[in-house]
Amino acid sequence: MPIHNKLVRDRIPEIIESTGKTFTSRVLSSEEYIEEINKKMHEELAEYEEAKSSEEAIEELADLLELIHAAAAVYHTSFADVEKVRVEKAKKRGGFDKRIFLMEVQDD
Repeated sequence: MPIHNKLVRDRIPEIIESTGKTFTSRVLSSEEYIEEINKKMHEELAEYEEAKSSEEAIEELADLLELIHAAAAVYHTSFADVEKVRVEKAKKRGGFDKRIFLMEVQDD
């Protein structure tokens, strides 16, 4: 039996059961949950970086977005609140649309 030991989406146990398989799982503590969200974000980011097509990249971006929603909830905020912070930072510091790659700053 494969051992996974990782955070999975809420319906995965139901999906496994529908195939006639059995599994073991448990509910994580709050501390474990944020730790596993962080691990899962790294996993999904690596999968995004390895994507070979636009479709694969979009799938992985959607997974990352789902994890951002989950992480926001851990911090008792909403995705809308995270988006407000993003917009404010973009107003003050800009986004990344211009593709600027900073190479050096001269200190006088």
